[in-house]
Amino acid sequence: MPTSTASFAVRGQRSLLRQIREALASGGPVQARLDMVVRIIARSMVAEVCSLYMRQADGQMELFATEGLSPEAVHLTRMKPGEGLVGEIMRLGRPLNLSDAPNHPAFSYRPETGEDPFHAFMGVPLLRGGRAIGVLVVQNRTERVYSEDEVEDLQIIAMVLAEMVAGGELATEGPLQNIDLVPKKPERLKGARFAEGLALGVAVLHEPPVAPSDLLAEDVAAEEERLQAAITALQAQIDSMLEGQHGLVEASYEVLETYRMFAYDRGWRRSLEDAVRNGLTAEAAVERVRSEHRARLGQARDPYLRERLHDFEDLADRLLRHLAGDAGLARDLPENAILIARNLGPADLLEYDRTRLKGLLLEEGSTASHAAIVARALDIPCVGRLAGLRDKVSEGDTVIVDAETAEAYLRPRPDVVKALKARLDVRLQRRAEFARLRDRPAVTQDGAKIQLLMNAGLDVDLDMLGEAGAEGIGLFRTEFQFMVAEEMPRLTAQTALYSRVMDAAGGLPVTFRTLDLGGDKVLPYMEAEREDNPALGWRAVRMGLDRPALLRLQLRALIAAARGRPLKVMFPLVASVDEFRAARALVDLEIAWANRRGRPEPARLDVGAMIEAPSVIWHLDALLPMTDFVSVGTNDLMQYLFAADRGNPRVSERYDLLSPPALRALEMIQKACAETGTPVSVCGEMAGRPLEAFVLVALGFEALSMPPAGIGPVKQMVLSCDRSAARKGIQSLLRSTSGSIRNEVETLARKLYLAV
Repeated sequence: MPTSTASFAVRGQRSLLRQIREALASGGPVQARLDMVVRIIARSMVAEVCSLYMRQADGQMELFATEGLSPEAVHLTRMKPGEGLVGEIMRLGRPLNLSDAPNHPAFSYRPETGEDPFHAFMGVPLLRGGRAIGVLVVQNRTERVYSEDEVEDLQIIAMVLAEMVAGGELATEGPLQNIDLVPKKPERLKGARFAEGLALGVAVLHEPPVAPSDLLAEDVAAEEERLQAAITALQAQIDSMLEGQHGLVEASYEVLETYRMFAYDRGWRRSLEDAVRNGLTAEAAVERVRSEHRARLGQARDPYLRERLHDFEDLADRLLRHLAGDAGLARDLPENAILIARNLGPADLLEYDRTRLKGLLLEEGSTASHAAIVARALDIPCVGRLAGLRDKVSEGDTVIVDAETAEAYLRPRPDVVKALKARLDVRLQRRAEFARLRDRPAVTQDGAKIQLLMNAGLDVDLDMLGEAGAEGIGLFRTEFQFMVAEEMPRLTAQTALYSRVMDAAGGLPVTFRTLDLGGDKVLPYMEAEREDNPALGWRAVRMGLDRPALLRLQLRALIAAARGRPLKVMFPLVASVDEFRAARALVDLEIAWANRRGRPEPARLDVGAMIEAPSVIWHLDALLPMTDFVSVGTNDLMQYLFAADRGNPRVSERYDLLSPPALRALEMIQKACAETGTPVSVCGEMAGRPLEAFVLVALGFEALSMPPAGIGPVKQMVLSCDRSAARKGIQSLLRSTSGSIRNEVETLARKLYLAV
């Protein structure tokens, strides 16, 4: 067998696809037509075996037709979901190319097939509407790796075969009538919360993939002209979107700037042009280049590279629309649309009617992805990292976005819908109650004033300051501006952002956290070494101290933005007093720099540290005298305290914040701050949950910073709380030998008639 498919070029492809179409369109039993198709493919691919597997309604993969294996195995050989090499292809959703299949760890031996002599194996998924409905396999006796051209040829065959097998009357005839084309059962998927909220609506598939009807070009020059025209129109469309800005500013606007850079990427354009010159239609060229990017970037460990794949995916979909003469997403959305996608490019959410788009479900992504940033900016509930989502939902399905529990319900049962509607009604009622409390001070029943602050990181967050009734910004995450830019933000850009934040606060206190980069926050313009354990690696203040020019530039921008106003700056992940001493010395250098040039100092300068590393808990006697204030970052502090990655679902649930070790650590911090008169706040997610905030108040904390949505519920809790009684109850629970005291805290809250 040849190792290249140079002879299987454009004319051969066109001839083969025509033969497959004719075979499936011919009369006679469906099984006979399928048998003819695998014979045609085996002959054309010079393969000794060609087999077609289809997924049944129960998820099992069934052998439907074969040339080269035992005919008796057809409809007898079935594999459970994920079983064997066929199951591996379905799981991965991409080709598998092996020189010696029997030695692969996923190989499942089925004696009834008679496949013992065959070693070389290549399988590709049959994709329809974004769902894998089957697998097409070729095999040979000789141990060899199939060439890239052969893999691509089989993918093209599978692309067309999937549409022809499942798209017409064949899907309702004979053995094909039970294949799993459309999911029907209710399902609940667990993911990650990207943007807060609840939504019930109708599934709208974002750009359902449609296989190009014509794969091979009749006129290469004409196809190249179509491609060039479509690319030019695409670039003009994105330029126009940037001019309009869609009401977004700074960070969200910079997301679109990043997106435009990819649209003008010369390498992407050159790959498309080469594919057309090799004989593919413009549409088929887009699909081919998309596959190349998936193969190259899809398995990247670097979060930035994975997010760039999503941008290229979005550009491919947009370019296909231009080729089809449809420039935009002007779809008539239902009034309660829930958008379903593997992931989204940053521009797409802006093109949907926001008055009708109620929620977003993503199969991939991260909280730092462009799609998540824009979703939060537009206040659209979003749950991501829903494994297998796109394979499990169809256009028009009823779906629920539960961003409170980070879950998605597909085709939910009536009782689940009823419960969700009740929760939505309660949320509306509670929002009305919180709105009435907005201007009321958060004071406990026994007269303790609790300061409720807001976490922020984008310009759009500032609009929530007055609406939520926050008393200031307890944590402004400055790294967001850096994460959505393609180059280091200049001094003027940083100064402008920090100045706008202070202006928007209107005299309320703002605490700026210096850059918390590293770990999973990777910048495209900073070369970073791959680390085995990035959460414990070169990040946060460690990076700032090793790159003092970077940190000093930010401090200079903050001092300039203050323009004689009070300024609060804190350093993240301080693990030793020496780190804080060195960081504070950089502040002093920048103040001296401003003085030498006659520039105004802040009216008051407070420099603080975030307590996130357990090491400083036992060195507070040395740290606190150096600081003007501290803030407890419970998110990181607890993951380090329990040695459990909070972003890893396998271990993040293995500990409870309401446990004696966690609360004793917090109590130590609060007592040390009280003894030295050091102002202290808590700014982790713990502060925004009423039950956990109740415990913090009972431990003596008087300043809590949280997401805007948490301020109303926490204020309601504070107003119903008797702190003296709460403190007595919590003190007795701290001596518990249990791993968690959550149940006991809930019982105490009920006894105290707490609004949680």
